[in-house]
Order: sequence, then C-alpha cells, then structure tokens
Amino acid sequence: MNTASAPEATGAESLRARETLKALYGYVRPHRWAVALGLLLALVGAAGGLLQPLATKTLVDRLSSGGTIGTILLAMTVLVLLSMVAEAFGAYVLERTAESVVLAARRSLIGRLLRLRLTEVDRMQPGDLMSRVTSDTTLLRAVSTQAVVSAATGAVTLVAAVVVMAFLDAVLLGVTLGVVAVVGVAAALVMPKIGQAAERAQAAVGEMSTGLERVFSAFRTVKASGAEERETARVEAAARRAWRHGVRSAKWEAVLGSADDLAVELAFLAVLAVGGARVASGDMPVSTLIAFLLYLFYLMEPVYKLVEAASHYQEGAAAIARIAQVDRLATEKQDRHRSAWPAATKTVRPAATKTVRPAATKTVRPRPASVRFEEVSFRYGAGLPDIHQRVDFEVPGGGMTAFVGPSGAGKSTVFALVERFYEATGGRVLVDGKDVTTWPLSELRSVIGYVEQDAPVLAGTLRENLVLAAPGATDDDIRAVLTRTRLDALVERLPHGLDTPVGHHGTKLSGGERQRIAIARALLRRPRLLLLDEATSQLDAVNELALRDVIAETARETTVLVVAHRLSTVTDADRIVVMDGGKVRAVGTHEELVAKDELYAQLAATQLLTSAGRLGG
Repeated sequence: MNTASAPEATGAESLRARETLKALYGYVRPHRWAVALGLLLALVGAAGGLLQPLATKTLVDRLSSGGTIGTILLAMTVLVLLSMVAEAFGAYVLERTAESVVLAARRSLIGRLLRLRLTEVDRMQPGDLMSRVTSDTTLLRAVSTQAVVSAATGAVTLVAAVVVMAFLDAVLLGVTLGVVAVVGVAAALVMPKIGQAAERAQAAVGEMSTGLERVFSAFRTVKASGAEERETARVEAAARRAWRHGVRSAKWEAVLGSADDLAVELAFLAVLAVGGARVASGDMPVSTLIAFLLYLFYLMEPVYKLVEAASHYQEGAAAIARIAQVDRLATEKQDRHRSAWPAATKTVRPAATKTVRPAATKTVRPRPASVRFEEVSFRYGAGLPDIHQRVDFEVPGGGMTAFVGPSGAGKSTVFALVERFYEATGGRVLVDGKDVTTWPLSELRSVIGYVEQDAPVLAGTLRENLVLAAPGATDDDIRAVLTRTRLDALVERLPHGLDTPVGHHGTKLSGGERQRIAIARALLRRPRLLLLDEATSQLDAVNELALRDVIAETARETTVLVVAHRLSTVTDADRIVVMDGGKVRAVGTHEELVAKDELYAQLAATQLLTSAGRLGG
C-alpha cells in the first residue's frame, strides 16, 4: 500500500534559513575543532597570499632605489612555500572532516530508517528514502566544511585585502568597490535560483531511485510482461528531470562565476585608467599602482570563495531539507531489552564436563503465550475503511488456532497488530494478558516467530538467513531445524553448503525452498508464539504434509496461530476463527463450524472437505 502524495514521496519541504543553519551546525558541531584547525590553516595560507603584493611593492621600490633584492626574494619564496603547505594540510583536514560528517549523517539516517513505523514506510517511496542516504548526504560533504571554511576565509581575507587597499590608495578602493557592488547585486539575485534547481534535481534523483527499486523488486515480472521499454522510459523520465534541473543549476552557477570574473575585470580596467592618470600626475608612485593591481587580482580568490560557499550552501540546503524530512518521520520506540534468544530456552550445563553426555544438558521449555483481542478496531489511516471492526477472540497458551475467511477479511492484520507493526485504533490486543502497547517492543517481538505470506529471503548466505532472528544459534541447532523442515538435502546440494549466497530476494531458490527457510528461521528462534501466514502455500504435497506434522508437533509446546486459505491445512486445529468483513463471525473446531456456520460450510464444500479430515487432510 502506498498512499503518498507526490510532494511527500518525491520532495521535501523547504526549511527556513535559520532552521537550515541550525541543522547544518548539528552535523558540524561534533567536528568543530577539526573545522577550526582547517580554518586556521586556510587563514595562514591566505595570509601568505595577502602579504605577497606588499612584498612586491617593496621589491619594486628597492629596485628603483638601486638596493639589493636577495633577502626580499628569499622571504617571498619562503612565504609562498609556507602558504602552499598550510593550504594543502588544511585541505586534507577539511576533506577528512567532510567524510566524517557524511558518515555520521548516513549512520543516523540508516538507524532511523530501519526503525520507522510501517505506517511511514507505507506512505513513502523506498527508493526515495534510499536516495536521501546516498545522494543527499553526499551534498553535505561540501556544505558542511568547504562552504563554512570558504565563507570564513573569504570574508576575512576580503576584509583584510580591502583594509590594505584602503591604506595604499582610498580613491582606487572606491572605484573598485563601486564596480564590485553593482555586479554583486546581480549575483545575489541568482542565488535563490540555484537553490530551487538543486532541490528539484535531488527530488528527481529520488524519483529515479524509486523507479529502479520498483523494477528490481519485481524483475522477473517486468521481463515476463515485456515491460522493459516502458519501465526504462519511466526511469529515464526521472533521469531527464534530474538532468534538466541540474543543467539549470549549472547555468545559474555559470552566471554567478561569470559575474565574479566580470566584476574583477571591470574593476581592473577602471583602476588601470584612474590609477594610470594618478601616476602620470605624480599623485601616486608606480609601485603603489602595481601593488594595488595585484591586490585587485588577489580579490578574485576571496570573492570566488564567497560565491562558491553561497552556491554550496544553496545545494546543501536542499539536501538538508530532504534529510530533515526523514527526521520528522515517526519511529518505533526503542528500549534496552536485548533479544530473548536463547533465553527463551534455558540450557543448564554442569560446571565441569570431561565427556559430553545427553543427560548433561537439561532443557527448560518456554511457556506458550496466550493471545486475546478485546473489541479491536483498526484502519490504516484517516478516511480509509476499517480493516477490523470490534474483533474479539481469545487464544489460550499452546495448541493451534487457525484464521480463515475470504480475502480482505482482516486475517493477516491480526498478526500485524500482535507484532505491533501497527497500533489498534480501538480496543486492546493482549499477549499473556498484557496489553502489547505496554510491552517493551523488542521483548514482545523476541518471543514471537513470524513467517510472512511471501516468505521473504534476504540477499546473503543461507546461514545468514537462518540465524537472522537467532544470531546465537549453534551448528547443532541449525542442523536440527534443517532436518525438521526438510532443508538438509538442499544444503547438501549447494556448492558451499550453508555459506552459499541465495541471491537477491532468494532468487537462486525455489518458492517452496524460500518458504521452508522462512519456517526454519522462525523455529530456530524457539518462540513462545508462532505466527504462520499462509506458510505452506508454495510447497509440494510431500513437503507440505511433512511440515504440517512439524507444525503440529510445535503446537504441543508453543502457541501457533495460522492464517490459511486452504482449509485442508487446518482441519485438525484446536480452534478455527472465521473472519469476514473485518469481524469474527464464528469460532470452533472444523466439525462444529461445518455444522453451524454457513460461510465456513460453504468454504469447506467448495474445497471438497469432509469433517473427517486430519491436519493436512
């Protein structure tokens, strides 16, 4: 389900300048001393450049008076070398700090994205969320350090240069500032256009990521449908939008850079004309004019740094706005509780064992969990229809309870509410007599084994998939559950056994194998409550029968809830809850429901079941 509006899915609300600067400071603050060091080194380098025109003036005056220039040349050489070393080391410090800022931002985003509430994930585009971790955080590299330092050094050196130029000749300074001011006003008008174009370009990149994620999540379906060209066109359209806005941003940046150069060139011509006249009239020595012209060209560097900083800020502000939107998304409340595995099954071993005997290990079985729904109502959002309408049932600890009914009856939603993927909008969901909203979230989920309807398998090895919910499982634990779920033969066939990669979404496995892996993963956790949503729908008859026996055996020591469309899989359940239209219409055994509930009797007749069927029929 995705109910996101276009602005929510592809763009971010613009932040006010104060909020943007505050967010930017939040990223830079942990690295403020490194940034300060980079700034200090940049200023040292800038100071070296600032002194060179004065040294040149002294050199010209010395030549005019017939004095020696060896000492001055040596001093200028040392000055140049020191400036270069300081600038190089400062640049390294800033680049390293920028990478650290990006790393911190990505870690924060990744941690938050993986803890988002499902309601937030449902209304957002996954590809767009991923682009905020990748491309948006990359823009922080420049704005978090280079923009800050460029603005600071540019401003300091610009002021210092202006002060020295005023000391050299106030008239020429007035001519220079007059020309620069005219061009500067024009440049200021261009700044917002760069920011707008950058924000739209980043939104388009997010759309492109969304399109690619959409295709790769259903790659075989796209190919089987002959839809490659159409999907390519969809992604290319987003790429073209990103290109168009990127070109627009580049255009305004080029205008800004040209304005910078134009200001210096016009100022040079004006100073050359006015200064030449003053030298000719004897009001000013030629060495002063040379020094002033050198300072004029030196102004290009601090002015360029200020323009560059403003440009980076505009691009970074767009990225910060998109990242900040993720910070406003609701996340699940975390607690300090660690996974209960393997605490759910406590193993007591003797203090000293010279030999390992079966009797040396005593296993304490976990107590099966009870589940109760009290007048539970639920809808996915305001204005949407109710999925549950005053649902009420009780499941004691242990045994198997099945949920049956037509599609859309709300069966799978029962599991989602038990796991607290969503919160009930009315009534109470209780596990072990305790409202699930009062359970620490990780503690609640640590006692539950859950097999989704599509039995997802993650990219990685088979072992990584099996121990996903039970990272402390031993090889003996894994072998035992593989045998129970009939996966031992698969492991023997795989080239690297348990360490064989299974492909993206488990594409190297069959549907039945993926389903058995999902069941094995849940059983390996040794849950007190096992939730199975159509867990055997893709299995062949032989494997389905074997796994139903495993589930029946599991139900003797834990509570098993099963959602089933094929009634043959649950005819021996301890109780069957019949749901229709988001309500519970009947509860009973297979024989009782065939006799007393019209809908269940109709479903049973349609599937050619009789009351004599066993579990798995």
